[in-house]
Amino acid sequence: MNLRHFFTALALSLTVRPVFAETADIWLLVETEPRMLKVMQGESEVAVFPRVAIGARGADTDKARGDKKTPLGEYRIGWVNENSKFHRFLGLTYPNIDNAKRAFRDGMIGEETVRSIMRAEMEEGIPPQNTPLGGQIGIHGLGSADRQIHDVFDWTSGCIAMTNEEIDRLSKWIRKGTLVVIR
Repeated sequence: MNLRHFFTALALSLTVRPVFAETADIWLLVETEPRMLKVMQGESEVAVFPRVAIGARGADTDKARGDKKTPLGEYRIGWVNENSKFHRFLGLTYPNIDNAKRAFRDGMIGEETVRSIMRAEMEEGIPPQNTPLGGQIGIHGLGSADRQIHDVFDWTSGCIAMTNEEIDRLSKWIRKGTLVVIR
């Protein structure tokens, strides 16, 4: 079966995407303009972090390894690294099926990579992190980075950054599977 037929069959067989367990319907909304992160419960704001940094080259639906862009879209928290060089790292399930379809259409990745990404999403796992689309995208603290630079510039390689104190505060709402919408 070629990949075009595979996508069609997948779309027909999946009326709902896999859903990770969530805590009291908490989800995160990252607004890339203005640069803020909101903790949401349903349609209500629970907390607002008014100054986050994103990728040094902005945000886009089309992302490639090393381009320093933050990917737009819907992701989940796939893992948490409590001992990150960035203080704490909340890893996103990037790339997802939408990213894979665009990249395949544009000739960036082949069928096997698309299948690996699809398999990870359907099994609520972590997608491959070493594709031409990049990986290791998440929400993290500053670690030992300069707070003054953070306050003025978008400086990450594609992640969303906040202060160490803010990521600690955010973490009380987060668990594996929490929805993160980046727009």
